[in-house]
Amino acid sequence: MDSLLESLNIIMNQIQTKDIIDIVLVWIVVYRVLILTKNSGAVQILSGIGILAIAYLGSIWMELITFNWLLEKFFSNLFLITVILFQAEIRRALAQIGSNPFFNETVNIQEAHVIEEVAKGVTSLAQKGHGALVVIEREIGLDYFVEMGTEVDAAVRAETLSSIFLPTSPLHDGACIIRNGRIYAAGCFLPLSKNPVVDKNLGTRHRAAIGLTEETDAFVLVVSEENHSISVVQGGQLTPELSHSDVLKHLCQVFGVKMKDSKVGIS
Repeated sequence: MDSLLESLNIIMNQIQTKDIIDIVLVWIVVYRVLILTKNSGAVQILSGIGILAIAYLGSIWMELITFNWLLEKFFSNLFLITVILFQAEIRRALAQIGSNPFFNETVNIQEAHVIEEVAKGVTSLAQKGHGALVVIEREIGLDYFVEMGTEVDAAVRAETLSSIFLPTSPLHDGACIIRNGRIYAAGCFLPLSKNPVVDKNLGTRHRAAIGLTEETDAFVLVVSEENHSISVVQGGQLTPELSHSDVLKHLCQVFGVKMKDSKVGIS
């Protein structure tokens, strides 16, 4: 026991401040990578690379010269391959770092009545069977997508959302973007998800919502005109078949507004 304590004291005395900083930085990087790859196509890609790594070790042990040469060439260019395969995840991570260098994921967001109006608006659209894409901008700016739409700059009202997504409206096919508590633009076109694990049966609106949230920290509500349902999408993950109360809870949770602050009863 004394020898163990002595060894621990020696190790602690040898650890310097820079070593602690080094360990913390590595931990942060690993943690962020795990968060970005969780429940996404990146997990399958990492699994594939892991299998190839096992095959590489097996080729050395079994002396499979040609197979080993092929895998050796693959792993010698692994950095470039990783950048190509994970370009969407890397772009999203860099955007988050640029918008918030302290990795703070909390957001100063819309007032409670804005959340309530959005919830009422998408619920009304779902009941009428009108498809809709409502995007709430957070830390990462959506200027590129705003420029492809039509500037609106209107107060967030359930009636306004309903009028934007009327089938006869020229803006109904695109997305509505809410910025700083106002409907900033409508008719905006979003990037479709290229994630191979996304359900092929999902429509264009759902794939666009997933695609945007894979690249940014935006929060998206999708209304399906086919089954009159509401889905929310965040971080590339889709939560389908939500009621009005579920939507309200998601909005309050994401934006840090307590349910008791809501002026509208949850039905």
